[in-house]
Amino acid sequence: MALMDFIKKQFIDIIQWTETGDGTLAWRFPMAEMEIQNGASLTVRESQIAVFVNEGQVADVFGPGMYKLTTQTLPVLTYLKNWDKLFESPFKSDVYFFSTRQQVDQKWGTPQPITIRDKDFGAVRLRAFGNYSFRIGDAKLFHTEISGTRDIYTVADLDGQLRGLVLQNISNAIASSGVPFLDLAANQIQFAEALATQLVPAFAKIGIKLENITVQNVSLPEELQKILDQKIGMGMVGNDMGKFMQYQTAQAIPKFAEGAGSGGGIAGDAMGLGAGVALGQVLAQNLSQGLSQNNPAAAGAPAQQPVVAVVNPADVMTTLEKLGELKAKGILTQEEFDAKKAELLKKLV
Repeated sequence: MALMDFIKKQFIDIIQWTETGDGTLAWRFPMAEMEIQNGASLTVRESQIAVFVNEGQVADVFGPGMYKLTTQTLPVLTYLKNWDKLFESPFKSDVYFFSTRQQVDQKWGTPQPITIRDKDFGAVRLRAFGNYSFRIGDAKLFHTEISGTRDIYTVADLDGQLRGLVLQNISNAIASSGVPFLDLAANQIQFAEALATQLVPAFAKIGIKLENITVQNVSLPEELQKILDQKIGMGMVGNDMGKFMQYQTAQAIPKFAEGAGSGGGIAGDAMGLGAGVALGQVLAQNLSQGLSQNNPAAAGAPAQQPVVAVVNPADVMTTLEKLGELKAKGILTQEEFDAKKAELLKKLV
């Protein structure tokens, strides 16, 4: 009876894997109830690694090449099986193939803005995206940590894990790069290098080798981008209040003009006669102050007596109302409104 069972058994004499290009990282050779014939042929192609696993324990690892399976080519498995001499009978062992090809153009990105610390802006919420490539660097470690006993393990199965590692290390990468947020867009290569430095050891812990990573875009949410644009504008005029008022006035004029052209909007709500006069006065005063501050000759000239203008209290109140509307619409800040309010009220004294 035992002889008949032996005759009915099927033996494996060729072990190989032809990849299909479907993103498979690990593939278990189908054993079923078959056993490997002593002296069987093992073929491991370029960009492949074969791993023999005996009773859940990784034994021998084979790189590219053709092998005849004997006790000489299976030293670890021979030790585990206690083969103290050449074995003649077939044996059972799980055989896993791993693809070591480079997996390119893998996408990463921030599904939600992440918060980082920036030396210029403090806490900043940003978005970023790019791509990366990787390959299996340690098949034994990848088998024990990730793929396990599954018949097939693909790139898609690993995608979420790797994306999570990228996002987890972005904040540390920005901090270690020393690049301010304003400079990140112009130094994406430096940012990517800092990110790679953080990710290489993290990937290596699961048997993955990071080959390359790129940062294709770094951006702020829309509401913070508006604040950034204002700060850039302020950086152009510095801390000089006169220049700051000139800048704010110049920013407001196109909005008034746009509203005036449509017959509504901001102009319809806020561009009354009093506000128009006040805007003209502010612009003239700021231009005059800017010229006097930037002209040394004018600064050294004898001071002239100020011209006292006749102020109508009703015009002042109308102007204050219009300025209040501009503040409510976000054209003027609270500080700007308070400064103009104090200036106008002084004219009533």
